Amino acid sequence: MGGHACDLPQSHLAVKSAKGGPNKMSLQLHLSVHIELWLMKIPFRISGHLWDNNRVVVVELSDGEHTGRGEGMPVYYLDESVESLYQSIESVAEEIGCGIDREALLKLMPPGGARNAVDCALWDLEAKKSGKNIWDLTGIEPKSVITAFTIGIEGTPEAMAARAKEASIYPFLKIKVDEDRPVERLAAIRAARPDADLMVDANQAWTFEQLLDVSPKLAEMGVKLIEQPLPRGKDESLEGYRSPIPLCADESCQHRGELDQACRRYQIINIKLDKAGGLTEALMLAQAARKQGLQLWVGNMGGTSLSIAPAFVLAQLCNYVELDGPLLLKYDRFPALRCEHGEIAVPDPRLWG
Repeated sequence: MGGHACDLPQSHLAVKSAKGGPNKMSLQLHLSVHIELWLMKIPFRISGHLWDNNRVVVVELSDGEHTGRGEGMPVYYLDESVESLYQSIESVAEEIGCGIDREALLKLMPPGGARNAVDCALWDLEAKKSGKNIWDLTGIEPKSVITAFTIGIEGTPEAMAARAKEASIYPFLKIKVDEDRPVERLAAIRAARPDADLMVDANQAWTFEQLLDVSPKLAEMGVKLIEQPLPRGKDESLEGYRSPIPLCADESCQHRGELDQACRRYQIINIKLDKAGGLTEALMLAQAARKQGLQLWVGNMGGTSLSIAPAFVLAQLCNYVELDGPLLLKYDRFPALRCEHGEIAVPDPRLWG
């Protein structure tokens, strides 16, 4: 592919597409899958990873009259890629084209970004076919939500403090850190933004010993929570640990199958549609986590407003909201989500749902 995303309308590149449905008369749905690239405003760094764009998979499902759309992003730490998402969807194109429903989809595809794209397209198609919106279908009452804004890792604490100060319109900040000077970074940010609610995300970068050292110091700064301090699969030392700051599972809880273990180690679950494999699973995970007495955080892997609109539904059930993916992009879809001073309005149904 040539050029840059900003050279094309809507700032996306359709890298390749697959069609399923028209070739078989018995198929009930037409399936289209393609990959898009969306540039970020500035490079975004977390522990061990750096992005300057978001590559997403978009699924379109049509009954010949109505079309539903869904967007998925790879779960990078599970070695997903947009190519693997594309191939996963293509491998079950015939089953999808035969008119699969969301319950059957849960059994057909594993959790991940590919199933998320298909699941959200099915929700969108159902809304358009029925003449109802997503709020009618789910029975959830919509309202605007306040999103956290994410500050990526930069070279110095001072640079991150400057970035936090630039984000003065956002009352909640999520601060990405790694093992390098997390306390110094948070101290600089707290000095720059004494008004902000701060949440810390280590993205699996710490050891248990570092957590023991760092958490009391962050508690003194008023940090609200610490997300995923230890590596996925190596966080058993959290069982029985009484943290001075609530701990949130991200990488350590993908879907309902991992909830019981997470309940013994964390007080909050970060639910992302790409991890869970769609809005359907995410809503069931939220219900199950609530029954276990956990608080809920809705997060995102990035992506455009098409990715965030379904997550906005889940946000209605959550204690913490982080749906700032489109705010980090240079361009977005139309109609885009509307966000003013950190408050995201109810999405336009022309976008999704």
